Amino acid sequence: MALFSTEVLNPGVQRRELLGWAMYDFANSGYTTVVITAVFAAYFVGGVAGGADWAPLAWTVALSISYAIVMLTMPSLGAWADLRGAKKKTLMVVTAACVVSTAALAWARPGSVALAMLLIIVSNTFYSYGESITAAFLPELARPEAMGKVSGWGWAFGYVGGMLTLAGCLAYVLHAQAQGQPASAFVPVTMWITAAVYGLAACVTFSLLRERASGVAAVGEPASFGAALGQLKATFREARRYRDFIWLLTCTMAYQGGVAVAITLAAIYAEQIIGFAQQETMLLIMVLNVAAAAGAFACGYLQDRIGHKLTLSSTLVGWVITCIIAALATTKGQFWVAAAIAGACMGSCQSIGRAMVGLFAPRANLAEFFGLWTFSTRLASIVGPLAYGVITWVTGGNQRVAIAATALLFVLGLLALMPINVQRGRAAALQPV
Repeated sequence: MALFSTEVLNPGVQRRELLGWAMYDFANSGYTTVVITAVFAAYFVGGVAGGADWAPLAWTVALSISYAIVMLTMPSLGAWADLRGAKKKTLMVVTAACVVSTAALAWARPGSVALAMLLIIVSNTFYSYGESITAAFLPELARPEAMGKVSGWGWAFGYVGGMLTLAGCLAYVLHAQAQGQPASAFVPVTMWITAAVYGLAACVTFSLLRERASGVAAVGEPASFGAALGQLKATFREARRYRDFIWLLTCTMAYQGGVAVAITLAAIYAEQIIGFAQQETMLLIMVLNVAAAAGAFACGYLQDRIGHKLTLSSTLVGWVITCIIAALATTKGQFWVAAAIAGACMGSCQSIGRAMVGLFAPRANLAEFFGLWTFSTRLASIVGPLAYGVITWVTGGNQRVAIAATALLFVLGLLALMPINVQRGRAAALQPV
């Protein structure tokens, strides 16, 4: 089956729409790769905060605040977008806001901790909105039996985008370092590069992707946020109909906490504990992206063939192994092994989770259900990194204990995955609302 084959698409969906949808994964991955993982995270701790003991905790607090905002607002925003049939318009607005606030990170200089935290909160909030809304287009594009591979294509394409953005930033960093420039001079330029790639690539999405939903609000009835909250309350009241979806959210809350640790603290761990230089860290993240792209692409096909649960459980076991290796690693070579496994597992588990939500979400409530999925991932993104930061602080800076404790989140994810029945969850989604 050819890549972007029409055989996997719903009737009436053109191949270029799938390309446009995947381009958004390409666009926004540079943000997480450069800002949250590889460059700005380490710069915040070592440069903006001057390497203070509280710096990792301050970084995780800023991210946690943004995730709390998303948790409290995204489900209602998704329900509103469903009622209005306005997923694409909403996506355009939040994308513009994220691009502008990402570029503004260039203003963060050594000592400007409050400004840096504020800009991270704003940019990461709008990034999270965009990630959720674009995911809600997946069930409109892909046939149910191909949801895994299509999600995998998008996620793999996204990691390619993140890798190319990081490569451009790395090229500039190496040039700047050769000129003797400090991090405070070249890190701001990497923020401009990231924002530019995000904005330009997203324009391709907006030109190719169609808005298929017409909205479910009655004619003449304003689809207000009050109406969206009412719809959301109705969904929670009927949650027993969607028990497999609820278990999936529980599973996601657990394992995404561990994934969030890897995304937000990998560069900090590599530089402060293993001894990586900044350019080595950027190269490490590039290799991690290659492994993640391969993992997402391969597992997309695998989950459609052997089943979503078995594929997801395999990646969670891989994460447990990764945490153990990283906690025990004393050399750069050992940490490279952990990073390679983490990359493959990261791409696959995120893609699988998105595809499973697509299977369990009723067609009339796609943005709402993906908003609930975002609620669970952002709650996890608060608990995971914040717990890591607290453990590191309490143990006097012992990040090895913190990374070892992260393995427990993946074990909890495995336990929550056990009650899920994929066929039952899909049948519930197909019942009339």
